[in-house]
Formats: sequence, C-alpha cells, structure tokens
Amino acid sequence: MKLIKVLILGLTLMLGACNAQRNVLYIQDMESGTEIELPESYLIRIKPQDQITVVVTCKNPELAMPFNTATSYGSLTGNIASTVNTESSLQVLTVNQEGLITMPVIGEVHCEGLTREELSTKIENMIREGGYIEDPHVNVRFANLTISIVGEVNRPGRYDIKRDKISIFEALALAGDMTIYGSREDVAVVRERDGKSIITKLDLRSNDIFTSPCYHLEQNDVIIVNPNKYRAATSEINQNRSFWISLASTAISLATLLITVIR
Repeated sequence: MKLIKVLILGLTLMLGACNAQRNVLYIQDMESGTEIELPESYLIRIKPQDQITVVVTCKNPELAMPFNTATSYGSLTGNIASTVNTESSLQVLTVNQEGLITMPVIGEVHCEGLTREELSTKIENMIREGGYIEDPHVNVRFANLTISIVGEVNRPGRYDIKRDKISIFEALALAGDMTIYGSREDVAVVRERDGKSIITKLDLRSNDIFTSPCYHLEQNDVIIVNPNKYRAATSEINQNRSFWISLASTAISLATLLITVIR
C-alpha cells in the first residue's frame, strides 16, 4: 500500500513538472525544421509626431549645405570643425499631424506611411527634379524610435531601437527575457493608432504569433508581460500575510495601552 502511495506521489510530481515546463516554453506547437511563411518584409513606417533626422550630401559639399543645418551636415561629414560629431547634433524634424516635414529649400514633404529608404528616395527625387543637385544622397534616421517593456521581465524599461525592424522575441531579449513568473500565453502589446490605444493579446507558446500584426513592433509600442497564476497567488498570500501581521501588531499595541491605563 505504501509503495502505491509513493508511486502516485511520484507520478503527480512528474506531471506537475511537465506542466511547469510547458508554461515556460515558447512556440510549443512547432517541430524542429518546420517552415512558416512570414508576412511580407516588415519595416517601421513613419507616423505623425515621429522625430527624424535628414542629411543631404553630394559630390560638391557646397551644393548640399543649403539643405542642411551646419550642425547636421558637419556631424555627418566632419568637415565643419565647430560641430560635434554626435547624433544629438543632427537636424531633427518632427512629423506634424498631417504627416509632413518641412525641409530647407524644397519645403514641405509628405512622409507619413513611408519607410526611411522610401523617404530618402522621395527627397532625392525632389532635389534632382527641382534642378538643385544632380547627384543628391539623402540619409534619413529615426531620432526617437523607442519601445517600452513592463511586467514580468528581468529588465523592464524603455529601449532605443537602432534598426527598422524588431520582433516581439527580440524585444524580450533586450529586457533579459521573461522571469519564471511571466505568462507566455498572456502578453499584451499596446499600440497607438489614429489617436486610440489598441491592445493586442499574444500567446507566445503558439506559432500563430508569426502571423500576428504585432509580431513585428512599431515605434512607441508598449509590451506588457502579465504574471502567471503562481505569481498572482504568491502576491495574494503576501498581501494577506501583511494584513494579518499589521492587524496583530495593532492589537498588541492596543492591549499594551489598556494594560498600562488599568495599572
């Protein structure tokens, strides 16, 4: 009889361990070597309120200077001694609500919905077609490309992104991955669109994640890793424990006061 109880206990522990393992694994419904067709190559596109830097160069530096501030051109080429060669010295343009930026000489440029490369090509064509420069080269960069990661990760915070494409898994890697209390099946991405916040729930255990519109992140996305049931239960126990300890402490203080008064 004792042997049967020991076997049942061992089986229970094994099943519990298997279940715990399933809770911390990513992409559980895909075998090794499985190929999944991803959506078309995704690149971050420019939105209103984005801040970008635009630098125009060509073979004759003097022709390009009117299209740049002294600091922006000098920081890229190093030809102007008075500038500091840092990204902070670049000319920063803010995209307005109509999706426009205002460039020196050529004026307003509509850039909403374009990638960096598409905007570079558009500005080059405007300069060339305007008869200003025959061989313009335009370099466009994001100046405020960030994502935020909060919840059950090892390093929550706000992260600057240097690339035009980043996946949800790459973002979690920046934050040191989830803690053991992070819920792989309950991750939320908060994304602003047309003045509204859109919340998309993700299950990182399923290969359906690859076809989600939030698999690749956009600027200013917020990733929320919710706690699993074990963390929630632990938190509730700790709160109850604190409550009872506080209550007991108050009761002892009142009893001590009453004894002192009676004496």
